[in-house]
Amino acid sequence: MFQFSNLVRSKGDPKIISTGASSLTSADRLARGLGWFSLALGTVELLAPHRVTEMLGMHGKERLVRAYGVREIVAGMTTLSPDKKAGLWSRVAGDGLDIATLLAEFRLDNPRRGSVLAALIMVGGITALDYIAAQDVTMQHDPKRGRRRSYTDRSGFPNGLAAAREAVRSHSAAKDSAAKNSSAKTRTQPVPAGAS
Repeated sequence: MFQFSNLVRSKGDPKIISTGASSLTSADRLARGLGWFSLALGTVELLAPHRVTEMLGMHGKERLVRAYGVREIVAGMTTLSPDKKAGLWSRVAGDGLDIATLLAEFRLDNPRRGSVLAALIMVGGITALDYIAAQDVTMQHDPKRGRRRSYTDRSGFPNGLAAAREAVRSHSAAKDSAAKNSSAKTRTQPVPAGAS
Protein backbone atom coordinates (compact mmCIF):
# COMPACT_ATOMS: atom_id res chain seq x y z
CA MET A 1 0.00 0.00 0.00
CA PHE A 2 2.85 2.40 0.74
CA GLN A 3 4.01 2.15 -2.89
CA PHE A 4 0.69 3.71 -3.92
CA SER A 5 1.17 6.42 -1.29
CA ASN A 6 4.53 7.28 -2.83
CA LEU A 7 2.92 7.70 -6.27
CA VAL A 8 0.44 10.33 -5.09
CA ARG A 9 2.86 12.36 -2.95
CA SER A 10 4.14 15.78 -3.98
CA LYS A 11 7.77 16.08 -5.13
CA GLY A 12 8.96 17.67 -1.87
CA ASP A 13 7.26 15.15 0.42
CA PRO A 14 9.38 12.42 1.98
CA LYS A 15 8.98 8.95 0.51
CA ILE A 16 7.90 5.95 2.55
CA ILE A 17 10.59 3.28 2.38
CA SER A 18 8.87 0.61 4.45
CA THR A 19 6.08 0.28 6.96
CA GLY A 20 6.18 -1.10 10.46
CA ALA A 21 3.86 -3.37 12.33
CA SER A 22 0.19 -2.41 12.33
CA SER A 23 -1.15 -0.67 15.40
CA LEU A 24 -4.55 -2.27 14.85
CA THR A 25 -5.61 -4.76 17.49
CA SER A 26 -7.43 -7.99 16.66
CA ALA A 27 -10.68 -6.26 17.72
CA ASP A 28 -9.99 -3.43 15.26
CA ARG A 29 -9.28 -5.89 12.44
CA LEU A 30 -12.46 -7.87 13.22
CA ALA A 31 -14.46 -4.62 13.28
CA ARG A 32 -13.00 -3.64 9.90
CA GLY A 33 -13.93 -7.02 8.39
CA LEU A 34 -17.47 -6.80 9.80
CA GLY A 35 -17.81 -3.27 8.45
CA TRP A 36 -16.88 -4.35 4.91
CA PHE A 37 -19.19 -7.38 5.21
CA SER A 38 -22.01 -5.06 6.29
CA LEU A 39 -21.44 -2.81 3.27
CA ALA A 40 -21.47 -5.78 0.89
CA LEU A 41 -24.59 -7.35 2.41
CA GLY A 42 -26.40 -4.00 2.53
CA THR A 43 -25.59 -3.36 -1.13
CA VAL A 44 -27.04 -6.74 -2.12
CA GLU A 45 -30.17 -6.14 -0.03
CA LEU A 46 -30.59 -2.65 -1.44
CA LEU A 47 -29.99 -3.44 -5.10
CA ALA A 48 -31.34 -7.00 -5.38
CA PRO A 49 -34.12 -7.40 -2.79
CA HIS A 50 -36.10 -9.71 -5.11
CA ARG A 51 -33.30 -12.28 -5.07
CA VAL A 52 -33.13 -12.20 -1.28
CA THR A 53 -36.90 -12.54 -0.85
CA GLU A 54 -37.07 -15.30 -3.46
CA MET A 55 -34.26 -17.23 -1.77
CA LEU A 56 -35.98 -17.00 1.63
CA GLY A 57 -39.62 -17.34 0.52
CA MET A 58 -40.45 -13.79 1.64
CA HIS A 59 -42.35 -12.63 -1.46
CA GLY A 60 -43.82 -9.17 -1.13
CA LYS A 61 -41.30 -8.01 1.50
CA GLU A 62 -38.84 -6.34 -0.86
CA ARG A 63 -39.28 -2.92 0.76
CA LEU A 64 -38.41 -4.40 4.14
CA VAL A 65 -35.28 -6.01 2.69
CA ARG A 66 -34.31 -2.68 1.08
CA ALA A 67 -34.75 -0.92 4.43
CA TYR A 68 -32.55 -3.57 6.06
CA GLY A 69 -30.00 -2.94 3.30
CA VAL A 70 -29.88 0.76 4.09
CA ARG A 71 -29.49 -0.10 7.77
CA GLU A 72 -26.60 -2.46 6.96
CA ILE A 73 -24.83 0.16 4.84
CA VAL A 74 -25.13 2.81 7.57
CA ALA A 75 -23.91 0.32 10.19
CA GLY A 76 -21.01 -0.67 7.92
CA MET A 77 -19.93 2.94 7.34
CA THR A 78 -20.13 3.65 11.07
CA THR A 79 -18.17 0.48 11.87
CA LEU A 80 -15.43 1.57 9.47
CA SER A 81 -15.36 5.09 10.95
CA PRO A 82 -13.36 6.14 14.02
CA ASP A 83 -16.54 5.63 16.09
CA LYS A 84 -16.58 1.89 15.38
CA LYS A 85 -18.11 1.15 18.78
CA ALA A 86 -21.45 2.71 17.76
CA GLY A 87 -21.36 0.88 14.43
CA LEU A 88 -20.73 -2.49 16.05
CA TRP A 89 -23.50 -2.08 18.61
CA SER A 90 -25.88 -1.00 15.83
CA ARG A 91 -24.89 -4.18 13.97
CA VAL A 92 -25.77 -6.24 17.07
CA ALA A 93 -29.18 -4.53 17.25
CA GLY A 94 -29.69 -5.08 13.51
CA ASP A 95 -28.82 -8.75 13.92
CA GLY A 96 -31.63 -8.98 16.47
CA LEU A 97 -34.04 -7.56 13.90
CA ASP A 98 -32.77 -9.98 11.25
CA ILE A 99 -33.25 -12.95 13.60
CA ALA A 100 -36.78 -11.83 14.49
CA THR A 101 -37.66 -11.43 10.80
CA LEU A 102 -36.19 -14.82 9.88
CA LEU A 103 -37.95 -16.55 12.77
CA ALA A 104 -41.26 -15.18 11.48
CA GLU A 105 -40.48 -16.73 8.08
CA PHE A 106 -39.48 -20.10 9.58
CA ARG A 107 -42.98 -21.51 9.27
CA LEU A 108 -44.23 -24.83 7.95
CA ASP A 109 -45.96 -23.39 4.86
CA ASN A 110 -42.75 -21.66 3.65
CA PRO A 111 -41.27 -23.76 0.81
CA ARG A 112 -37.86 -22.17 1.50
CA ARG A 113 -37.83 -23.16 5.17
CA GLY A 114 -34.42 -24.86 4.78
CA SER A 115 -32.92 -21.65 3.36
CA VAL A 116 -34.40 -19.70 6.24
CA LEU A 117 -32.82 -22.14 8.72
CA ALA A 118 -29.43 -21.77 7.00
CA ALA A 119 -29.82 -17.98 7.10
CA LEU A 120 -30.70 -18.14 10.81
CA ILE A 121 -27.55 -20.16 11.53
CA MET A 122 -25.41 -17.69 9.55
CA VAL A 123 -26.97 -14.66 11.24
CA GLY A 124 -26.48 -16.32 14.62
CA GLY A 125 -22.76 -16.79 13.92
CA ILE A 126 -22.39 -13.23 12.66
CA THR A 127 -24.27 -11.96 15.72
CA ALA A 128 -21.73 -13.73 17.94
CA LEU A 129 -18.86 -12.08 16.02
CA ASP A 130 -20.56 -8.68 16.18
CA TYR A 131 -21.09 -9.02 19.93
CA ILE A 132 -17.51 -10.13 20.57
CA ALA A 133 -16.12 -7.27 18.47
CA ALA A 134 -18.44 -4.72 20.11
CA GLN A 135 -17.41 -5.90 23.60
CA ASP A 136 -13.69 -5.86 22.74
CA VAL A 137 -13.78 -2.42 21.12
CA THR A 138 -15.85 -1.03 24.00
CA MET A 139 -13.31 -2.31 26.55
CA GLN A 140 -10.36 -1.20 24.43
CA HIS A 141 -11.62 2.40 24.21
CA ASP A 142 -12.96 2.64 27.76
CA PRO A 143 -11.48 5.77 29.41
CA LYS A 144 -11.72 4.17 32.88
CA ARG A 145 -9.58 1.24 31.80
CA GLY A 146 -5.85 1.47 32.24
CA ARG A 147 -3.61 4.03 33.87
CA ARG A 148 -4.22 7.73 33.41
CA ARG A 149 -1.18 9.66 32.30
CA SER A 150 0.00 12.61 34.36
CA TYR A 151 1.71 15.49 32.62
CA THR A 152 2.05 17.71 35.71
CA ASP A 153 5.83 17.35 35.65
CA ARG A 154 6.09 18.72 32.11
CA SER A 155 6.50 22.39 31.29
CA GLY A 156 6.27 22.38 27.53
CA PHE A 157 9.74 23.90 27.24
CA PRO A 158 12.42 21.72 25.62
CA ASN A 159 15.07 22.28 28.35
CA GLY A 160 12.68 22.71 31.25
CA LEU A 161 11.11 25.67 32.99
CA ALA A 162 14.27 26.75 34.83
CA ALA A 163 16.19 27.03 31.54
CA ALA A 164 13.34 29.03 29.99
CA ARG A 165 13.32 31.44 32.97
CA GLU A 166 17.10 31.87 32.74
CA ALA A 167 16.83 32.58 29.00
CA VAL A 168 14.23 35.28 29.71
CA ARG A 169 16.43 36.81 32.45
CA SER A 170 19.54 36.91 30.25
CA HIS A 171 17.52 38.32 27.34
CA SER A 172 16.04 41.01 29.61
CA ALA A 173 19.48 41.82 31.02
CA ALA A 174 20.96 42.12 27.52
CA LYS A 175 18.07 44.35 26.48
CA ASP A 176 18.46 46.55 29.57
CA SER A 177 22.23 46.79 28.99
CA ALA A 178 21.70 47.78 25.36
CA ALA A 179 19.17 50.42 26.41
CA LYS A 180 21.58 51.88 29.04
CA ASN A 181 24.43 52.00 26.52
CA SER A 182 22.20 53.71 24.01
CA SER A 183 21.06 56.38 26.50
CA ALA A 184 24.66 56.92 27.73
CA LYS A 185 25.85 57.53 24.18
CA THR A 186 23.07 60.02 23.63
CA ARG A 187 24.03 62.01 26.75
CA THR A 188 27.77 62.10 26.06
CA GLN A 189 27.56 63.13 22.41
CA PRO A 190 28.70 66.73 21.85
CA VAL A 191 26.13 69.21 20.66
CA PRO A 192 27.03 70.46 17.18
CA ALA A 193 27.86 74.17 16.81
CA GLY A 194 24.88 76.28 15.90
CA ALA A 195 22.37 73.90 17.44
CA SER A 196 20.26 75.28 20.19
